[in-house]
Amino acid sequence: MNHHRTQRGPRPSSNARVPGIEYDGLDSLLGYALRRAQIAAFEDFYRATAGHGITPPRFTALVILGANPGLSQTALGQVLGIARSGAMLITDWLVGRELAERRARPNDGRAWGLHLTRRGERLCDELMRKVRTHDGRFAARLRPADRRTLFRLLERVAGQSVADTRSRRKSR
Repeated sequence: MNHHRTQRGPRPSSNARVPGIEYDGLDSLLGYALRRAQIAAFEDFYRATAGHGITPPRFTALVILGANPGLSQTALGQVLGIARSGAMLITDWLVGRELAERRARPNDGRAWGLHLTRRGERLCDELMRKVRTHDGRFAARLRPADRRTLFRLLERVAGQSVADTRSRRKSR
């Protein structure tokens, strides 16, 4: 029997409440609420990107490489919050599908920079359109003022704001 799945991600309705199950104190845990929201977002993401074999980290890598040509694999791992070995796996996946390529850096022949190929750029553009539509559907569950508040609160929970990141980048 073949149990191989071609599309990764949560099962449909994996976030649904199961009737008759007591959730005890889970509903009062912030981490549990964040995880349920993440599952709901990922389920919609997988529907939006169906057929591409793309995961949220792979999508993020495509977008980051498109915006930062020549980025090192180490820096990509830092952006994704994963170990170097995980960044290598994602890079190998992208390179193996001819979505990205490694190029020698002009000032350091020992180092490689990552660049999207034309195919990678086209896929990134297509997926970005689909994901923006998905995100709009997902965000429509909240009023605009609530979305702004949620972003601000999530940044606080994460311990770093987007504004802080931008200001540090400008000061370099």
